[in-house]
Amino acid sequence: MFELFNWFGSILGYLLWFLYSIVRNYGVSILLFTIIMKLLMFPFSIKQQRSMASQAKLQKKVKELQAIYGNDKMKLSEETQKLYAKEGASPTGGCLPMLIPFPILFGIYYSVLYPLQNAVHCSAEHVKQAISLLSQIPGLNISASNQYAEMDIIKHFESLKPYLTNIFTPDEMNNIEFFSHGFNFLGLNLLATPSSGGFASMLWLIPVLCLVSSLVTQFVTMKLQPGMQQQAGCMKVVMYVMPLFTAYLAFIMPAAVGFYWTAQTLISFIQTLALQRFYSPADLNARAEAARIALRDQEEAKMKPLPLETQALVRTKLEAKNLGSQPQKKKNTQEKKQSAAKNKGTKNANDYRGEKK
Repeated sequence: MFELFNWFGSILGYLLWFLYSIVRNYGVSILLFTIIMKLLMFPFSIKQQRSMASQAKLQKKVKELQAIYGNDKMKLSEETQKLYAKEGASPTGGCLPMLIPFPILFGIYYSVLYPLQNAVHCSAEHVKQAISLLSQIPGLNISASNQYAEMDIIKHFESLKPYLTNIFTPDEMNNIEFFSHGFNFLGLNLLATPSSGGFASMLWLIPVLCLVSSLVTQFVTMKLQPGMQQQAGCMKVVMYVMPLFTAYLAFIMPAAVGFYWTAQTLISFIQTLALQRFYSPADLNARAEAARIALRDQEEAKMKPLPLETQALVRTKLEAKNLGSQPQKKKNTQEKKQSAAKNKGTKNANDYRGEKK
């Protein structure tokens, strides 16, 4: 699984390196990188939103089927499948749009986490040799088992040059040096760790922003999507515990990772607002109904009218049928009048006998 995600990270790293070569700042590159990736995956988000709207529309009918066939599971399943087929929906229609971006998201994470291999595109073997060598030198605090070792090499590149010259090629050395100069963003060193910087470094703002942005996003998303408010209590606990856990990781990891998470959360929040504004379930269902009616009208317009002779024949038969039914209608009307008169006479006789009080 690591190889798959790292492969995606290597591909996406070309985009990250391209952006960095233009703006010369890693923080700005991360922002642009995240925005571009969100735009590329936006069609999947729309498809998922449409699937959710379709599912919500069918829930009432599904509940009616459950009330009718609740005890007959096979019949319920059969009728539910017929319902989805009739409406052109799929019970698993929302899964694929959610699964497709999954490896891409991990690829983005790996392109940020392993910059030497995936952004600078140094040889994986050279990176491995460098980390192995540096981990044996006392005082450097670079461990071969540390997943942030590549960031540590970039962070201390100037002092590590003598050890790395015989491992990396001249082009790789030049690219690493070029890359190492752009990690200061708004006065923050994105290669440093907030837990080791203290409050004086202002790096603590990154885990705080990570926590606040995650909580606000969760809260607003629940307000915009009422269905989420009906989730089980354990799911709600996870929704609020995960931001705390993410903030903790952003506190102990290099600031670049926490900065990416914060940017990802904020841009996802903006995307959620855009989806709710332009692709809300109610709007999508209304558009689908309008499209269905328009398609029906088009199909009716394509239908050829009957030939004139056939129309005249049908009109003649209808007129003859109406003429034939008029005497019968007249007879029925007379019978009703006679019956009413008879009932009236009976009523008067009863009154005369003193039966009416």
